[in-house]
Amino acid sequence: MAFAGKKFLQLITTLLLVSVMTFLAFQVIPGDPARLIAGINASDAQVEALRSRMGLDRPPAERFGRWMYGLVTGNPGDSLRYNRPIVDMIAERLPVTLALAGVGLLFTLALGFLLGLVSARWRGTAGDRIIQGFCQINLAVPPFFMGILLILLFSLVLQWVDVRGYRDYREGFFPFLSSLMVPGLALGLPRSAMVAGFLRSSLVSQTGLDYVRTAKSKGASDARVLYRHMFVNALVPVLSTLGIVAAELLGGSLIVEQVFGLPGLGSLLILAIGARDFPLIQTMVVYIAAVVVLVNLAIDLLYRAADPRIRL
Repeated sequence: MAFAGKKFLQLITTLLLVSVMTFLAFQVIPGDPARLIAGINASDAQVEALRSRMGLDRPPAERFGRWMYGLVTGNPGDSLRYNRPIVDMIAERLPVTLALAGVGLLFTLALGFLLGLVSARWRGTAGDRIIQGFCQINLAVPPFFMGILLILLFSLVLQWVDVRGYRDYREGFFPFLSSLMVPGLALGLPRSAMVAGFLRSSLVSQTGLDYVRTAKSKGASDARVLYRHMFVNALVPVLSTLGIVAAELLGGSLIVEQVFGLPGLGSLLILAIGARDFPLIQTMVVYIAAVVVLVNLAIDLLYRAADPRIRL
């Protein structure tokens, strides 16, 4: 419990710092935010009305307190551009982003574990070198460019799927999930190379340990020792990288959404930036940071469960 309590305290501290920095960042933007949003053709009365609506006529400490209270209570205000509650707009698009990141994580783990195990099993062979070369290429390709390559492959060359055929999650779970397969693959391929590299290194480092030699001396085959004994122990250091991978998947999903035309948080953030909807942008930054921090907390707790030797 002490471990979980310390991690939760770190979560709260991180979110508070992110909120403070986000608020301050929008306070130092050159010019009058109300004038920037209203446009150069707006009258002084319209600008003053917008300043009052945004709360810019109040002291900074009061504005920050009101904003933080809205974030905590789930009522951060209305969008200036769309005149709708911000929390409703985020709730509509959050399932798309989380589902895309989840599909990307599944591809990351499945391909990463497979490539890492096979590469360690074939260590020093031509197959091992081919896999490592494939992983290096994947690491060098950003997710958005990987998405463009997969569109060319699956849609234009092979003509297997219509990668722009997005199905809303309200139409059914499986049609919605199937429309995220190719974007999820574009998101997961680069990160799977990272997982494969860590897993291979962890497996290779355990090759000469006592428990491995003991298992082999009892007649266990190399494959059985690798899959039944070494793999479980090798997962512990790999889990420490999943927090970074999950954060990169969530951040990458915001970009991949633009490539495949998905109505997630990424497209909403781009629209908000284009419309200079500062309240919506501020809230989205903090909520996205909250999701990343929560995922990292879950990974830390999983890491602690996998290796009970970890203490405060």
